[in-house]
Amino acid sequence: MPEKLTMSAADWLLLVCLSVLWGGSFFFAKVAVEELPPLTLAFGRVAIAAAILAVLMRARGDSFAPFASAWPAFLVLGLLNCAIPFSLLFWAQTHISSSLASILNATTPIFTVLVAEVATADEKLTAGKLVGVIAGFLGVAVMLGHDALAGIGADVWAQLACLAAAVCYALAGVHGRRLAALPAGTVATGQLIAAAVVLAPLAALVDRPWTSVRPSATPLAALLALAALSTALGYVIYFRVLARAGAVNLLLVTFLIPVSAILLGTIVLGERLAPHHFAGMAIIAFGLAAIDGRLAQMMVRALRPKKFG
Repeated sequence: MPEKLTMSAADWLLLVCLSVLWGGSFFFAKVAVEELPPLTLAFGRVAIAAAILAVLMRARGDSFAPFASAWPAFLVLGLLNCAIPFSLLFWAQTHISSSLASILNATTPIFTVLVAEVATADEKLTAGKLVGVIAGFLGVAVMLGHDALAGIGADVWAQLACLAAAVCYALAGVHGRRLAALPAGTVATGQLIAAAVVLAPLAALVDRPWTSVRPSATPLAALLALAALSTALGYVIYFRVLARAGAVNLLLVTFLIPVSAILLGTIVLGERLAPHHFAGMAIIAFGLAAIDGRLAQMMVRALRPKKFG
């Protein structure tokens, strides 16, 4: 039987860092999409991030040979992890709030558990995982509150776009494990280059950005932050955790993203935490513990009758 993938303390720390980086992505995207069309924004995000990582690879002397041998895998990953979901989420955020988008994005682990059950041998569905992902999703909904949920039912196509993006992320998480032998920076760069190649002609044909796009400094700064922090640095961490802990554990980050966003608002902006924030965080913590499995193992060991003699 294949060994089950688990999360180490270092993996959990990386996951928290990734949640902070990706928690900011919804804010940056909401700011940038006010003046940049969705496909143009998606292309700018992946192109700038790819350029940053390619320069870093060159400076470190990393080999670019895998780009030729693994190009088909990078292309599939670029489509599922970047080109399609970024475009869908950016378009959706022109119709719905970033809070509602983040709630719908939190369905990613649910889809990932289902995909992993079919496509992997070491990330099978267990009762703990099922309870955990449901609890985590409910915790996100509780924490973000009634106002964020109020938009459900309106702008159905935008909400379906967010759910389709979540399915793409789930498929990408499982597919990306095939590249676990390559360095995380190489895989991140490869998928971003592939996504940029796909999005460039689409943005040109659909948005025709040279005819109407005149962004001010604020959305350009948001685009740069989105590319450098949420994408370039974020995907290096993403593929490192994916290689060590698997897709289901990695995509728990979508439960942590709202937690990071709310805590950052409290620390940086002086916002106050309400009771439903604490309730939601507690439910999410329970869900993460259930998925991780170690809490259940400790309880079983504690309740197991001890043998004497």
